[in-house]
Amino acid sequence: MTQNLVTKPFLEVLSGNRQASPPMWMMRQAGRYLPEYRETRTKAGSFLDLCFNAELAAEVTLQPIRRFGFDAAIIFSDILVVPYALGRSVRFEVGEGPRLDPLDSPDKVSSLSKAIDLSKLQPVFDALRIVRRELPKETTLIGFCGAPFTVATYMVAGQGTSDQHPARLMAYQHPGAFAKIIDTLVESSIQYLLAQLEAGAEVLQIFDTWAGILPPREFEKWCIEPTRRIVDGIRKVKPDAKIIGFPRGAGALLPAFIERTGVDGVSIDWTAEPSLVREKVQNKVVVQGNLDPLLLIAGGAALDEAVDDVLKSYSAGRHIFNLGHGITPDASIAHVEQMIKRVRAYKG
Repeated sequence: MTQNLVTKPFLEVLSGNRQASPPMWMMRQAGRYLPEYRETRTKAGSFLDLCFNAELAAEVTLQPIRRFGFDAAIIFSDILVVPYALGRSVRFEVGEGPRLDPLDSPDKVSSLSKAIDLSKLQPVFDALRIVRRELPKETTLIGFCGAPFTVATYMVAGQGTSDQHPARLMAYQHPGAFAKIIDTLVESSIQYLLAQLEAGAEVLQIFDTWAGILPPREFEKWCIEPTRRIVDGIRKVKPDAKIIGFPRGAGALLPAFIERTGVDGVSIDWTAEPSLVREKVQNKVVVQGNLDPLLLIAGGAALDEAVDDVLKSYSAGRHIFNLGHGITPDASIAHVEQMIKRVRAYKG
């Protein structure tokens, strides 16, 4: 009797098997550029209401899979649910982004809970179970968290800033207090990610959106080391866990990041230098990326040429096609389709 085994291209690449046509998905692929997402968001009410409604969060996670047939779905949530589960006030103001009660002094940091309350994140785990059940068998499910440094930048300032200087300043002036935030986030992230694996996630991604603002010494301390601790903590319980890091803007520090953290893959932004990535990164781990999201607004020949550049740069090794950061709300669905068609036709 012949048994039909379903292949998951995304998992195949992370397991060491290069694909002639790279698997693909998009960061923020469930988002405002999709009319079905906007309709569901209206039903939910606020952004956090959508994150914490398991059925609706599962629905928006599945929408881009139904429309585009991506090789991976990433659970719909937000990096700031971890501070919420640590007892911090988290809210999203329309047109202004996240707002938290700032931890902008050592005295305030001393009030931070040491233990995450995973019960507050039960809707995320419920959504993962729903999505895993309903995904096509060949599609991989990704869970995620924000990296400690990036999450800490919002916790210290109480909001996003242009260069996240409040957190950087605290790290210089009060390194002990800042380290306490980082340590709490490391332990909380390990527990949160392990719970996501138990709920059905097959791959984990750690988003360090603000890593690129750090100078080398601080990058080692606040980006590489916390990520290494998270990876180690997960692998102690789940030795075979597949983990992708995204130290956005790391540039020449990427080789040190992958060597020290133990990740299976690394996402790169659109400014990454291809020869450095090929010679010092892709020979060790999977590379994911790195189309400039603005090209999904521009379209046309510029989009075709850029897609070809990404494929030419990385297709000789293990590669997952993605954007260099999240898709923007004003991206064109037609341009997403143009990109997908070109990637799918490639046989390198």
